[in-house]
Amino acid sequence: MWPYYAALAGGILTGIGGQVLLKAGAGAETIVQQLLKPQTIVGLFLYGLAAFLYIMALRKIPVSVAFPSVSVSYAIVAVLGHVLFGEPFGLHKIAGLVLIVAGVWLVNQT
Repeated sequence: MWPYYAALAGGILTGIGGQVLLKAGAGAETIVQQLLKPQTIVGLFLYGLAAFLYIMALRKIPVSVAFPSVSVSYAIVAVLGHVLFGEPFGLHKIAGLVLIVAGVWLVNQT
């Protein structure tokens, strides 16, 4: 069963990488310029890879566990947004992220 959880973890991590790259490359003047930026191209590739890994994980992991588990990426991306891009990070955001992580932990208790 561990290869499927590894695929889920890999999907989550590649999705995080894709999101960070899309943020890093955001800001082009036109949509065409945006789509041609290396960060956008690699970010979209990582999203595709994340979807493929997620599909592999769904072969054995119930969607009622796998899909909520992906939400841990929200917490990680929020922290990375603060660290890498200086985005605000207050008590309300921290509380919300703690609730997300706690929810993922609860869903994965079998």
